[in-house]
Amino acid sequence: MSESYGLTKVLQDAIAEAEELVANAPFIRTEQDRLEGYDYLSGRIRMAMQMAFDHDLDRTLFINPTHQFSRQGLDNPDAIYFNAYLKEGVEYVVRGRRGTTADLSFQVMGGAYSATTAATSMLAFDDRELEKDADGNFEFTYTAEPGAKTMIVREVYNDWDTEERGLITIERVDTLGQPAKPLERDRLAKRYEVAARSLVGSIQTWFAFPEFFQNKEPVNQPTAPQSTPGGLASQRSSIGHYAIAEDEALVITVPECTDCAYQAIQIGSDWYASTDYETHQTSLTKAQARTDPDGKMRFVISETPPGGTPIANWLETTGHRTGALMLRWQRLTRDLGPEDGPVAEVMPLADVPSRVPHFTPLTTEQYAERIAARQRSVARRMIS
Repeated sequence: MSESYGLTKVLQDAIAEAEELVANAPFIRTEQDRLEGYDYLSGRIRMAMQMAFDHDLDRTLFINPTHQFSRQGLDNPDAIYFNAYLKEGVEYVVRGRRGTTADLSFQVMGGAYSATTAATSMLAFDDRELEKDADGNFEFTYTAEPGAKTMIVREVYNDWDTEERGLITIERVDTLGQPAKPLERDRLAKRYEVAARSLVGSIQTWFAFPEFFQNKEPVNQPTAPQSTPGGLASQRSSIGHYAIAEDEALVITVPECTDCAYQAIQIGSDWYASTDYETHQTSLTKAQARTDPDGKMRFVISETPPGGTPIANWLETTGHRTGALMLRWQRLTRDLGPEDGPVAEVMPLADVPSRVPHFTPLTTEQYAERIAARQRSVARRMIS
């Protein structure tokens, strides 16, 4: 009979602890909430294993930890995320070819998010600061500063249908060409321990994070555009949270921004994660949304479609009476003021057709075509 090393015990215990956290989350109200929690847990387990086992500080590479099967931190449905762990004092070379996405940005983070602390943004810029050749190829060198832990790259889509992802790699200069270290029991044990800590820690972190920011704001009143906490220099965001009854709608009115490459709105769940943006319309960019003749976009957030039929700017709550709300502006050429931000109003769902200007219903077939386009776009661009 083979001997068991017992290496997975620490992870088994962490999964059990994480299950208790999810099963007893204070915001669970319905069976759907609980089932979503278990689905959320599967993504956290997946992320923890990936970040613990796929990375190697000696052979740094970009990992995609956040996607439609692993949602966290109110993940942006329009973004592809890449993370690479860094070692202080080590030189790295980042190479790539710029795609046609609305934005490509780089950020170096110090420390880590936890239930009591936030990571620190040490460096943040977008590809406008990079020298590129005629084909969009670029290369830059970065030596990890004291405290630097992670490099994050975001490729952000404004038009899901037409924009194309680029290519990007990172390599550690001093270990390139060397073989990987052989497997050792202690190293594997440490990886399982890292996965265990990451699993429980990530759930505790994202439970606490909304209390730092969104939930401090009055309900149904998203903020004026502001620098995103821990975010990019070229990004502004409006944060908030909503609570509406089944027969109510939250109407968000915001000017279309012509001074940025990307503008979007999304709603999320109380798990502080995106909701199903693939088969439901829970987010919209300015390329996807309808802009009215007065230059404003009017978004209707509700459980069922206003007037009984969908409209272009309907955001589905998918059974969530409460949740997170975020608007983003990226690759700005000027700063934003309160006049650029959202105005919110709660009203009876039945009043939306008469009170929202330029109300134009879609047919069931037209809305199904929009959902089909979302599914095709997600399948084409997402990495899991």
